[in-house]
Amino acid sequence: MKTIYLAGGCFWGVEAYFSITPGVVATTVGYANGNIENPVYENIGYYNFAETVKIDYNPEIISLKDLMNNFFDIIDPTSLNKQGNDIGTQYRTGIYYINNEDKQIIENFIKNISEKYNKPIVVEVKKLENFYNAEEYHQKYLEKNPGGYCHINLSAPDRYKKSSKEELKERLNDIQYNVTQNDETEQPFSSEYNKNFRDGIYVDIVSGEPLFSSLDKFDAGCGWPSFTKPINPKHIKEKEDFSHNIHRTEVRSSFGDSHLGHVFEDGPKDKGGLRYCINGAALRFIPKEDLQKEGYGEFLYLFEN
Repeated sequence: MKTIYLAGGCFWGVEAYFSITPGVVATTVGYANGNIENPVYENIGYYNFAETVKIDYNPEIISLKDLMNNFFDIIDPTSLNKQGNDIGTQYRTGIYYINNEDKQIIENFIKNISEKYNKPIVVEVKKLENFYNAEEYHQKYLEKNPGGYCHINLSAPDRYKKSSKEELKERLNDIQYNVTQNDETEQPFSSEYNKNFRDGIYVDIVSGEPLFSSLDKFDAGCGWPSFTKPINPKHIKEKEDFSHNIHRTEVRSSFGDSHLGHVFEDGPKDKGGLRYCINGAALRFIPKEDLQKEGYGEFLYLFEN
């Protein structure tokens, strides 16, 4: 596990963005590199703190360089003390590292990417001097308040995008489109993935976001591909479903918003007791041997043992 601290304007949006980034394990919002102890939200600008997100990440899944790429996707690195509509030194951009190895990686990244900009990059790069957790109501703010203010695009890190309805109609076949976009259900035992147990991962056929691993797949006998858990819960969202006069829990993809299926509490007890019952039409299978060339090399670690 490694940690980096990123300041990119209002920390609500920055935290929400990185909380759904594959490889990020935990996010905490707080105040960094100010000049008093135990600041509160009302005085951070006066005491030169930056609204900052502490990011704990697994370097075997996402590298510091990749985190920097994602970070620069959501900030204007040439804007001093201003991001979006937020102005003030507390909204400055900054990268605060803990060890000097990270410093070198960060400085090299900025040197290389600076050629893409017509103005100087003003992101400060400093060793972390102090960090204080923000008040509890700031933690996971946009998760608690989905309609809350956010100055960045939270649709996804750029690699996971949902196409327009018109593009999807051209790219998907009828059953794939109707399942993912119209919440329909494929016929049981109709999917080629129902009996597929090759090593690999299953991604959303719409957005490409990684959803399930073959390591967590089992034969539930229900006629649909079944899994005990997702690869990363951040790529799955659940909602109550009262259709057909039945109370169930629907499962959708986070970025693509594709209807995937439902989750039930009748799965293997030794694996947590859940059964993610998923439409094969909502999935695309990527075999282990193709993960690297398909751009999912960071998931090879799943199959190392």
